[in-house]
Amino acid sequence: MKLTVAEEGKEYIIRDIETDDEELNSFLFSLGCYSGEPITVIKHRKGGSVVAIKDGRYNIDTQLSDAIIVD
Repeated sequence: MKLTVAEEGKEYIIRDIETDDEELNSFLFSLGCYSGEPITVIKHRKGGSVVAIKDGRYNIDTQLSDAIIVD
């Protein structure tokens, strides 16, 4: 499932990053967002989501949320 439809407050495991944009891929990797890593949606907001990855909280837009596939 895409991160945009994930339930708030629940921890998921990132299964895949679906993008052909290398810059977007390296940006997500720099946040610690890669396959096998846990991610939690703190809050869905208009135009994006607030997520917790490792020890940080990030506000990511809808394009990034659509690229992240979780289990």
